[in-house]
Amino acid sequence: MEVRKPMTFVRVALDVPLPRLFDYRADDATAADIGLRVQVPFGTGTKCGVIVDVTASSDQPAEKLKPVAAILRDMPPLPPDWLALCEFCSRYYQHPLGQVMAFALPPLLRKGKLPREKKINPRAAVDTPALPALLPEQQAAVEAITSAQSFTAFLLHGVTGSGKTEVYLRAIDALLAQGKQGLMLVPEIALTPQLEQRVSNRFPNAHVVAAHSGVADAARARGFLDTLAGRADIVLGTRLSVFMPLPRLGLIVVDEEHDASFKQQEGLRYSARDVAVFRAKQLGIPIVLGSATPSLETFHHAQAGRYRLLELPRRAVAAAPPTVRIIDTRKEKLQDGLSAALIAALSERLARREQSLVFLNRRGYAPVLVCPACGWVSRCRRCAANMVLHLADRRLRCHHCGLEAAIPRACPGCGNQDLHPFGRGTQRLEAALAERFPAARILRIDRDSASTPAKWQALLAAIHAGEADMLIGTQMLAKGHDFPRLTLVGVVGADEALFAADFRSPERLFAQLMQVGGRSGRHNLPGEVLIQTEYPAQPLYRAVVEHDYAAFARNQLNDRQAAGFPPFSYQAMLRAEAPEMAQAIDFLHAARAAAEPLAAAVIALYDPVPMRLARLKNLERGQLLVESQNRPALQAFLAAWMALLREFKTPRELRWHLDVDPAEY
Repeated sequence: MEVRKPMTFVRVALDVPLPRLFDYRADDATAADIGLRVQVPFGTGTKCGVIVDVTASSDQPAEKLKPVAAILRDMPPLPPDWLALCEFCSRYYQHPLGQVMAFALPPLLRKGKLPREKKINPRAAVDTPALPALLPEQQAAVEAITSAQSFTAFLLHGVTGSGKTEVYLRAIDALLAQGKQGLMLVPEIALTPQLEQRVSNRFPNAHVVAAHSGVADAARARGFLDTLAGRADIVLGTRLSVFMPLPRLGLIVVDEEHDASFKQQEGLRYSARDVAVFRAKQLGIPIVLGSATPSLETFHHAQAGRYRLLELPRRAVAAAPPTVRIIDTRKEKLQDGLSAALIAALSERLARREQSLVFLNRRGYAPVLVCPACGWVSRCRRCAANMVLHLADRRLRCHHCGLEAAIPRACPGCGNQDLHPFGRGTQRLEAALAERFPAARILRIDRDSASTPAKWQALLAAIHAGEADMLIGTQMLAKGHDFPRLTLVGVVGADEALFAADFRSPERLFAQLMQVGGRSGRHNLPGEVLIQTEYPAQPLYRAVVEHDYAAFARNQLNDRQAAGFPPFSYQAMLRAEAPEMAQAIDFLHAARAAAEPLAAAVIALYDPVPMRLARLKNLERGQLLVESQNRPALQAFLAAWMALLREFKTPRELRWHLDVDPAEY
């Protein structure tokens, strides 16, 4: 009598917007295949997914299950800790597991492909370069990090120029000596190339993998496979690098941990900093969160003893921090938006052949074009925003959706030909400075002038080569850069952020001012920062003058505690967008009604409201805030609520998503 072989099934995570796994028959599968990619039939085609379980039974009738097309055994399986990391993100951010895994995999691997092998010539061993001397507080920080034998979250709070990067590199050096791997996250792609060069120079015999959106698909896949196989020593990248599989990971570093760009704003809306902390805890390894202006959440954790505080209160090279002066512009008639004091300071630096930076976080020529006769303004027809005047390109451009239009010859409303630019952007400031200082070599650095990595690198090279006297820049220049001859920073137009609706605006403005001010006087030459304002008595500006982050943070935390804002509460935001605002708000009202029976007393449900940018790309947008002082209770509520919402029958044109721990309001 023939003995029937027992059936084997694989449970697969697929890149589909459904919070479930899919079972398939796979008679040749074994437990060793968990973590491998697999090609399976789905609908009328095939999809590539990840095997998360191999089992002898299925909830579905065996005869209804399709066989797998192929188990891809051409790469090592994704390790259990990587699968667990994805499962955490799926659970915490209420996002389907298959979509989390697809996001975490490089595009080529996600499609079931492998990159072509690239022949790498073995490098000759190179002597490690001589190391700079450490300040005592730097040495103490290195010793604390390298002696941690289990999960410890360190907040490395160091003033700008205090040598935080050197502390990271020393800690990584000790790690490599133990045969372990290091992961270092930076907030923006613009910072990665120069840091990659510094890391490569420091560790010439190490295999360094760069991971960010600017890396080509094949190179990104090769880097992922190198880390998976344990061939990579150091991974350096932006937020997506937190998902790189590292079997020997011994330390995670998150530089500029306060930076908003660590939070993904679409698809899987995760915080790379928070996921990194979870990953370090999961593996029982130390993590270093570094910043001159820590996020209030991180600072609060350090004050409460959950994180260990390491402080670098002195600059490593320069003798003193830059002098900060507040320029009261209430009674002064500004010249092209510049005060007499700032103009004089720019003249002095030009005469001394030193570099200056004028910081204005608004690109374009002017924020809006207006008609003084009838009041017409250059509004975007697709967004609830104005189109910005870009005079150099002779274009009006929406910075939210990218819509462009030619500058009208006359007012579309009344025919008046005398249209006026209102306000200032970096292009207008550049023109004004060029007229006032005709001998100065002026470089404008913003998303328009540095639109490609090559242009950005060329601009940085010109600055370092001394080919610029004055820089005009947005936040692209605010952090991570070290220009030896830059001694003056002038800040224009900072007051707007004082009155923004977002409760995080003061925190972001303070960080921005401290970061951009920290670009000046980083070497032997003394630095100076001039901040123009109509509100010189603002406590925020006083804290910047005194370089007193702790006082600013304490005041902000007191205000947040009184208002019940994070970190004293936990939030999630349900957002909806539709062609008509009424559709979005109606959905949110229905969602709120469905939530009420689920919401325990510790869950607060707010009323649906339009978003601040109420229309984007021809879609009207609304949002509903959910808040609790109990994170586990909020998580349990969200899981039950999402299960209900996914059963809603909604119009095809309506889209909705949940943002856990939202960073934008």
